[in-house]
Amino acid sequence: MKETVVSGIRPTGKLHLGNYFGAVKNFVKMQYDFNCFFFIADLHSLTTHPTPGDLHGYVKHVLVEYLACGINPEETTIYIQSDVPEVAELYLYLNMNAYMGELERSTSFKDKVRTQPDNVNAGLLTYPTLMAADILIHKAVKVPVGKDQEQHLEMTRTFGNRFNRLYNADFFPEAQAFNYSENLVKVPGLDGSGKMSKSSGEGNCIYLSDSPEVIRKKVSRAVTDGGPTEENQQKPEAIQNLFDLMKIVSPADTMKHFDDLYNSCAIRYGDFKKQLAEDMIVFNTPIREKIEDIAKDTSYLRQVAKHGALKARESAQKTIKEARELIGFRSF
Repeated sequence: MKETVVSGIRPTGKLHLGNYFGAVKNFVKMQYDFNCFFFIADLHSLTTHPTPGDLHGYVKHVLVEYLACGINPEETTIYIQSDVPEVAELYLYLNMNAYMGELERSTSFKDKVRTQPDNVNAGLLTYPTLMAADILIHKAVKVPVGKDQEQHLEMTRTFGNRFNRLYNADFFPEAQAFNYSENLVKVPGLDGSGKMSKSSGEGNCIYLSDSPEVIRKKVSRAVTDGGPTEENQQKPEAIQNLFDLMKIVSPADTMKHFDDLYNSCAIRYGDFKKQLAEDMIVFNTPIREKIEDIAKDTSYLRQVAKHGALKARESAQKTIKEARELIGFRSF
């Protein structure tokens, strides 16, 4: 029997190369080896109060891009979080046994209090219990998470084990962090520092749906310096970031060519950027064309979402039925 894997993504905008190489590429491989549930976390997004139009559009973006990247709804379960009401029910049960002190100590909650002091809502405080409900509803044993989510996964184990002790049952398994790829790919942004991130602005990201013209413009504006002054000198962070991007999208001989030019102080950043942009376009084009085609097929998207909701609810309803019986919610 295949092990169960759960992962979700908040619908906050379009997917970029960082999302693809950091997560989605592995999802595509994972779906054939595990019982996978990949969901679009629209309930989580409510903590930042998106407008209804934006929320619907962002959910559609993620669904379309998941499919365009190769996630197969026949091989895995793709669903929208709000289509599975059992998640919200389990969230309520877990909240009854989560304590203020431990929720307030959550790093993500502390960060949000600093970054959005005028919107410190209860959803932010209980974010870890909703994430736990997402995982425990399918009794997942593996969860692909980054470093910033490891505390939430530890809290998921805490909540699951607490439920097990409270109701004297070996019910929820302990989910473990999971890295499917041996080599984690760091995808830097174009602004000279840090990883590719939507929060750093449009110009920092190459989106999977970006047109060739947009990619050329963004790469041409990427941060560089005055060029190397000594042979074989260490590359500054901004330059190393661009070489890291080239390593991801370009052939090895192209990478070696420009690396040799840099090490011999003969590199011309204009030529380097042009090559990087063209290689990004070659990589992006098949995915972008699929995004454009799938986005037009509303009936297919509706079918995928409905099919995913049915599969996810079949799993979720079984968990909730058993949880209700353990808690003592039984019919007379």
